[in-house]
Amino acid sequence: MNSTRRRFLRNAGSLIALPFMESLRGSIPTTPSTTARNLVCIGAYLGLHTPALYPATHGASYETTPTLEPLARLRDTFTLISGLDHRAGGGHGNWPNYLCGKKIGDISLDQRVAGSLGDSTRFPSLVLSAGSGSPNMSYMRGNIPIPAIERPSVLYRKLFASEADRRRTEYLLKSGKSALDFVLSDAKSLSSTVNSNDRAKLDEYFTSLREVETRIGKQLARTNDPVPEVSYKLPAADPIAPNLMIECESVMLDLMALALQSNSTRVLSLVLPGGGQVFTLDGKMLKNGYHALSHHGNDPEKIAELIQIDRENMQCLARFIQKLQSFPDQNGKSLLDNTIVMFGTGMGDASRHSNDNLPTLIAGGGFKHGRHLALSSNPSANDQRLLGDLFISIERRLGIESTIFSNATKGLDDLLA
Repeated sequence: MNSTRRRFLRNAGSLIALPFMESLRGSIPTTPSTTARNLVCIGAYLGLHTPALYPATHGASYETTPTLEPLARLRDTFTLISGLDHRAGGGHGNWPNYLCGKKIGDISLDQRVAGSLGDSTRFPSLVLSAGSGSPNMSYMRGNIPIPAIERPSVLYRKLFASEADRRRTEYLLKSGKSALDFVLSDAKSLSSTVNSNDRAKLDEYFTSLREVETRIGKQLARTNDPVPEVSYKLPAADPIAPNLMIECESVMLDLMALALQSNSTRVLSLVLPGGGQVFTLDGKMLKNGYHALSHHGNDPEKIAELIQIDRENMQCLARFIQKLQSFPDQNGKSLLDNTIVMFGTGMGDASRHSNDNLPTLIAGGGFKHGRHLALSSNPSANDQRLLGDLFISIERRLGIESTIFSNATKGLDDLLA
């Protein structure tokens, strides 16, 4: 009876954990000791050129590759994982399932974590983009995408607001709550006039609206919390133009580190958009746009320029990891020890529009690092692991009981602990 019920919840894609029951003691996986309290998810829309990223060998003795070179001195702080994906469809249209699992629009990893950990900070989560033109990466329940903050100055004001800004925020939150109540009341009046299928859709809609309402209420309750003072200086203008993505990425990561250091939030996500922009790197303009480079067709000149961009992204990541290392946290640890940083993508090979074998790098969080984990991407493998298995282990490391993420049920605790 109990096993049947657990199977039903799993097949239904339930995101609600069962309470502890004596009869299920032996069937619930043991949660590893909690050593992390924050989560950062970074997603590159156009992926990474994996031949320059993945080492030919695996384990602790892997060789440093061209793309990993900017992280070489931080080797002991991160793990590179190859062979993971969601077993989902291909193409740019399926990129947004990166944090959602197999189905686009299911609640994303960052929002699942925020639902459990977000109450303790001013902002349950912050969804960001390195400039304009970002795809959706974060979703609430009910297939509701969360728009990203694209301007560093907007994020800065949100984190370190003046008294006038805070009064304006409180007014907007109160106004939003009353508007939401009106919409909810109006939607409920429709439920008695529609068929059963539409009623089910409305119920899902109500659930999503109630979640928004709850978040607004929590934000409103914290509008008078102390705001930290920082000496960080923003650039004179927001670098949000597409060709300034890397500059925007660098500033956003600086502000994300400050957000964690000031305990303003425990959950952050950052999208690295990709379009036709032409970057200038080391004072020299590239010959091709970013999107064209990602669809290189094995052209050596395009691949070389694409690797340059990937290395710049790794350089930004390296500086972010070093900042977290330099910030002390509770119990004498560094902020990196208490923060899980995941850099990845929903695009395994943009040139082939492939969404399998998604490059994934995970740093900090108390995991066992310094290795390349080369997992089997063969769907018929006996010990097949999915990207959702990594998400399960991330949630467990954050103290969240987790047994399922989309179509994944195993976790990676045996490889990461």
